[in-house]
Amino acid sequence: MPSPVTTRFVECHNKLKDDGRVKSSRQFALALDYLPQNLNDIIKGKRDAPLDLIRKGVEFFRINPVYLYAGEGSMFLDEAGKDNFRVLTVGVDASGEERIVHVPIAAQAGYAQELHDPQFFKSLPNYALPDRKFQHGSYRSFDVEGDSMYPTLREGDRLVCSAIDPNDWFSGLHDYHVYVVVTRSSILVKRVINNLQRHRHLELVSDNNYYKNVRLNISEIRELWHVETRISAFSHTLGGSTEDKLAELEDTIGKQTTLIQHLNETLVLWTVQT
Repeated sequence: MPSPVTTRFVECHNKLKDDGRVKSSRQFALALDYLPQNLNDIIKGKRDAPLDLIRKGVEFFRINPVYLYAGEGSMFLDEAGKDNFRVLTVGVDASGEERIVHVPIAAQAGYAQELHDPQFFKSLPNYALPDRKFQHGSYRSFDVEGDSMYPTLREGDRLVCSAIDPNDWFSGLHDYHVYVVVTRSSILVKRVINNLQRHRHLELVSDNNYYKNVRLNISEIRELWHVETRISAFSHTLGGSTEDKLAELEDTIGKQTTLIQHLNETLVLWTVQT
C-alpha cells in the first residue's frame, strides 16, 4: 500500500492532468527528469514516490509540500497564497544589494502577526556585514528575549540568520541546530528536532533545563531561520561577566550539595553497620 505522501503526490499529478497543465503522465515524468515507466508504477500503487521526485515536483509544478506531508492546505503553492507561507520581504540599498533586516524585541510581535505592510517593514532597521558569506542570500537578525537558551544565548544577543526555503523544511533542517522559528503569534529561538515528515511537527528544545520541550505543528510555522552568527555585548569586567560568575557559583553550590548528600549517605551506612 502506498504511503499517504505518495497518494497525495499522485492526486496532484491527476489534478495537473485534469486542469490541462500537463497533457500526459509521460510529459509529467519527463518534466521532472523521471522515467515514465517508474511513474506508472507509482500511479498504480506499486512503489512509493522517492524524495528526489517529490522535491522536483515541488520546485517545478509548485506542489505544496505542506499538503503532501500533512494533508493540509491547497495542493499547489499558487493556490495556497499566504495561507501557508509568508512571502519573504527583503530590504535593499540604493544599488539594489540586499541588506540584513533587523527585528528588535519591540517589533517582534508585529512581525510574527504578519503586520508586514510596506510601511511596517521600512520601519525596521537594516545593515550590512563585511563577511563575504553575508553578501549572497537572504538574512535577518533577531534580538534574543528571555533566558530559555541560557547559557548558550543571553537576553539581548543579536542572532544573524539565513532563510530556510519552505521546500527544504522537511529534509534540510539539522537536528539540534539553533533556529529562529516564526509562528502565527510569536518568534521563538530554539534547538530543533525535525519530525515534519513522520509526525508533522517540530520539537523545540531549550538549553535552559527549566523549560520543557515544545511541539509545534507545521500549520503554525510561518518562517524558519538558521542561526549563523551571534553578536553579543562585551564586558570589560576582569574574569567574566556577572552572569558568568553567578553561573560558576551555581555550579559550585550544586557540586557541594551532591558531595554533602554522599557524605550523609556514608554516615548513615556507617552508623547502621556499627
